[in-house]
Amino acid sequence: MQLHVPDPDYTGSPRAIRSFWLAVRLVVGLLIVIWAVFGFERLMAIDLTQFGLRPRELAGLLGLATTPLLHGNFSHLMSNTLPLFVGGVAMLFLYPVAALRAFPLIYVGSSGLAWLFARSSLHIGASGLIYGILAFVFVSGLIRRDLRSVGVSLMIWLLYGSMIWGVLPTGSGTSWELHLSGAAVGLVLAFLLERHDRPPLKRYDWEDESEFEEGEDEQPWRDWH
Repeated sequence: MQLHVPDPDYTGSPRAIRSFWLAVRLVVGLLIVIWAVFGFERLMAIDLTQFGLRPRELAGLLGLATTPLLHGNFSHLMSNTLPLFVGGVAMLFLYPVAALRAFPLIYVGSSGLAWLFARSSLHIGASGLIYGILAFVFVSGLIRRDLRSVGVSLMIWLLYGSMIWGVLPTGSGTSWELHLSGAAVGLVLAFLLERHDRPPLKRYDWEDESEFEEGEDEQPWRDWH
């Protein structure tokens, strides 16, 4: 597989650095909301998880908006925080235009698809969103084939590749349906939005010289016509 090398003047530009920190701030903002919901729930001694996703129930459609924000306990919240941060920053930084379309579709679509086929139970947590984001980032890097994106894809695989087993039915009490739904939505969107956010590629001196020489050879042909 031939890998394309992004132009270092683009990837190391002040604009790229600002885009990275903007991605960090946006993801941290989302995490603050998620942690605030959890803290409010514990502080007020109320159970907000009742507003999670309930498949094939009309009232359960509220879960399309609330599911990623609700967590059953501190351990559940902690296990979702780091992968959401890593995947979210990678997605927003590398693919900002595609992310504007992909993120809301993954957010709603992961819960929406699970609403159609998941077990009749209560489903909560940001794991569906996380699986969708990680699948999008991983597959996008492979199909775009530029060195930077492929590098991030490999990092995602090394850090979270074992999560692939989470899409299989288990008796552990986790919502594998949310995982599978998120991964499926992220994978499909990676292909649909492939044409967006392609970085300019590095050009070598010999490429410019080759084009110049070809232009000289073609000029007499143009004059003759």
